[in-house]
Amino acid sequence: MSGPVLIFDSGVGGLSVVTSLRQRLPGAALVYACDNAMLPYGTKSDAWLIERIVAVCKAAVAASQASVLVVACNTASTLALDVLRSRLTVPVIGTVPAIKPAAHLSRSGHIALLATSATVNRPYTRDLIDTFAADCRVQRIAADSLVTQAEYYLAGQAVDMAVIAASLAPLWRDERLDTVVLGCTHFPLLRDVLVSLAPWPVAWIDSGDAIARRTAQVVKSPSPGRGQGDAWVTADTEEVTAALSRHGFATPIRLLIPDGMSARLSPLYPQ
Repeated sequence: MSGPVLIFDSGVGGLSVVTSLRQRLPGAALVYACDNAMLPYGTKSDAWLIERIVAVCKAAVAASQASVLVVACNTASTLALDVLRSRLTVPVIGTVPAIKPAAHLSRSGHIALLATSATVNRPYTRDLIDTFAADCRVQRIAADSLVTQAEYYLAGQAVDMAVIAASLAPLWRDERLDTVVLGCTHFPLLRDVLVSLAPWPVAWIDSGDAIARRTAQVVKSPSPGRGQGDAWVTADTEEVTAALSRHGFATPIRLLIPDGMSARLSPLYPQ
């Protein structure tokens, strides 16, 4: 491997995967790119998102000279993974909601998927449930507002506990629920808060370690140093810069996106 491992997400949610990657690949150079100008992805239309994700990832791979792309975003993976693999020359590793391990772990057979609207409603997600959790009762709960709260939390800002509690409220309608799949890489960033708001103990499952294991299989010979800690964003914000810094990344560089894929939809952070 001659280039760094590029982690991509709509925002800083992919940082929840960075710790697992550093544990599995201590010698690899890790770089980060996020499309924070369009955060959150889960509320955008599919056709627009596919082209946007491809445009940003192509620009980020070119800027970083990465040798592998880790799409640390459930929404992007369930929507655009095949297209990315067809349009990029580097290996692309996606993120899959951890339905299979959750179904194995659950003792009651009652599990929940907490994710963005896009991931919850994706046919890919329904196929995962049908394949790996057909004998379970699976609640699918859209919690798009948690993306924003996770961005604030990681930037060191106060979160709105009422908003988080409201997002979790549908979970507690099933008293037999014992396992929750965090189907968005932003959500593990809020794990401590989620645990504190649960009325009974549940297992919170995410895909971080599985992503790291797969990346380690692809990256046979990690290259230290080159590009280590570089970062790119599509909108310059203090919040994202602070979050990246806390995870050992440099002040991010503005990523240039080809004309025609500029910020056409209302973003969380203005450009």
